Amino acid sequence: MSLSLVVGVDGSESSLQAVDWAVDEAARHGLPLRLVHASRWERYEGGLPFFGTGRPPSGEILAERIAASAMERVTLRNPDVKACGEALAEDTVTALLAESREAYAVVTGSHGRGELAGSLLGSVSLAVAARAMCPVVVVRGGERNREGAFGRVVLAVGDPAEGSAAARFAFHEARARNAEVQAVRTWLCPAERHTGRTLRAHEATTLLYEEQASRILNEVLDPIEREDDAITCHRDVVEGRAYQVLLDMSERADLLVVGALRRPDHTGLQLGRVSHAVLHHCACPIAVVPERL
Repeated sequence: MSLSLVVGVDGSESSLQAVDWAVDEAARHGLPLRLVHASRWERYEGGLPFFGTGRPPSGEILAERIAASAMERVTLRNPDVKACGEALAEDTVTALLAESREAYAVVTGSHGRGELAGSLLGSVSLAVAARAMCPVVVVRGGERNREGAFGRVVLAVGDPAEGSAAARFAFHEARARNAEVQAVRTWLCPAERHTGRTLRAHEATTLLYEEQASRILNEVLDPIEREDDAITCHRDVVEGRAYQVLLDMSERADLLVVGALRRPDHTGLQLGRVSHAVLHHCACPIAVVPERL
């Protein structure tokens, strides 16, 4: 049975952008789409949007309206995509994490309805990206990035232990999009390593860090390229802070892919510093791909 592409919906503008992105993604991969609206409406009735001039609808009716409205949006964007919608009386994060156990990916907007003004990333999106068992795509960035105008999937190659699943996902996405992969590994030479050294010693140390970064990049990519040499993959070894390099690259990318380790004995947020930073500031949709230990 085919896995579904799950998208969390809550009626916010950000979630509507996530629905549009998910429809296009489902069409690219030939996947069914599952729209999920989860809320504790039986406990929290305040602060709900209201349609019409009469008595405000109950939380359950409103939840069903949100799910139905998202379904209508799917049909308008691409009637060939098979989709189903469901309103669940559950905590949103709990519901989406449960969905992640049997999904190709979970898609969320960058902000939910009711998020604090000025926040860079919604709490639901962050919690799901940091704990889900399948890839999580947070849809953010400009319209050209969301619409796939650049033909480029950027892959952040971090620790080799978290690189394989993310790299395979990036290549799979590039194939479906007829896009190229731009794989990047960054490096920095700590200041204390060359303080007081001669210029020649400093250059040798710098070369050592650069070669180490290149070695890790090749270690992750070589096996995947041997399996799929039809995808154009550019390998970049760049000096600089990883999050800043990735943010710069995301401005002209359709998707940024990062890896994240999932430890079975750890129940808290499982995101590295770089992934956490780019989730808050990325200029394009970002996929967090778990690697299970």
